Amino acid sequence: MNEAFVQLRCPECTKDWEAKPMDLPARSESFTCPDCGEQRPTAEFMRTDRDLEVLKEFQS
Repeated sequence: MNEAFVQLRCPECTKDWEAKPMDLPARSESFTCPDCGEQRPTAEFMRTDRDLEVLKEFQS
């Protein structure tokens, strides 16, 4: 099985990065940008709708 990654973008500082979906909190839980410290629900950091779908698939 291939490893999956999702693309993230901080809505505050616009930092872009990738992460494994299983390493992230649930989409409604608080997540903190590693660059600026902004805290929002994990779903708000997903760069695209497809990234959000992948996160949901891996965490269901």
